Amino acid sequence: MTRFSKVAVALAAATASVALAAPVSAQPAAHADTQALLDTYQANGGPGAAVYAGNRTGTWELHKGINSTISTRPIQAGDQFRAASQTKTFVAAVVLQLVDEGRIVLDEPIETYLPGVVQGNGYDGNAITVRQLLRHTSGIARDVSGAQRDPDGTFRLAELVRAGLTQPPLFAPGTGWSYSNVGYHVLGMLIEQVTGTSAADAVNTRIVQPLGLTRTKYPAAAETGLEAPYAHGYSGGRLGPFYFWTDVTIADTTPWATAGAVVSTEEELAEFMQALADGRVMSAAARAEMRATVPSDLGDGLSYGLGLIRMDLTCGGAAWGHAGTVPGYSSATFATDDGRRAAVVTNTFVTGEHANDRWKVVDSALCDTPVA
Repeated sequence: MTRFSKVAVALAAATASVALAAPVSAQPAAHADTQALLDTYQANGGPGAAVYAGNRTGTWELHKGINSTISTRPIQAGDQFRAASQTKTFVAAVVLQLVDEGRIVLDEPIETYLPGVVQGNGYDGNAITVRQLLRHTSGIARDVSGAQRDPDGTFRLAELVRAGLTQPPLFAPGTGWSYSNVGYHVLGMLIEQVTGTSAADAVNTRIVQPLGLTRTKYPAAAETGLEAPYAHGYSGGRLGPFYFWTDVTIADTTPWATAGAVVSTEEELAEFMQALADGRVMSAAARAEMRATVPSDLGDGLSYGLGLIRMDLTCGGAAWGHAGTVPGYSSATFATDDGRRAAVVTNTFVTGEHANDRWKVVDSALCDTPVA
């Protein structure tokens, strides 16, 4: 949906909110460059935007705009929001823990673990490896199309995969790169097959809880809201000096599942990415596999590993993390091996050329933070 069509939907919706332009945030002199980039991101994003950054001895925040159209409070680092495709890094971390345990082999065909699941319509699970699924080199179509809901209105992983595979492959396995949400649904089924538990439970018990992330979770199917304090999510847009927003905070996460269901905060996503960088989530060997990247089409200086993006920083070195976008939220979180971390979020779905503005904000915030 284009920005203009989103505006039209918002104008027609009975719940649409109209607000004058949000208050302008002050620019701390120490982070003026990052603030300017955040201002630009928010100008093409939601009612608000925020960046959270720091190192091993301290943190800092910048804000622009508002948390919701009925409040003057900015988005803050502890506000919960939908992390969207940052979920993929959690899912990949679970798979790599299972690799550490000898229960999954990265270069084993997915057919070994899920017989008959990735077959037909040009797909052959014997030719697609676990590594290729994690790295988006499997050739599997990007998004689900035509999935059927269960009687309770939710979607099962198996149905998301079935529907996704009705679209033909994009290329032969291992011969290209293309982002695939469907591929990560297959990985969710893999986790469930190997562990005997739900993908949600695996993420929560293996990653979230051991790291003490109390504001982060892969929600149950019935959990459609967020826990206060949270950032309201919006669809809509701008017309001159006015905003036209429809609140889409309440959402069914089952269509996103292992490709995008996790909810979290800037603070806790930064802690998770730092834990990965510090080697606190998996073995050193598994972390090295996760960081073995291939070129991607995500943007300049960005390559893709196993559920993890490498960002080459303008100030030198590299950071590791992921980005996410779902209706209501766009975000990105990265961390470095020397202990710097940065997260950015705006409370709407940012598409087109301005989607890449988040990389600039994160790069600036990391480069604005000294090594300590």
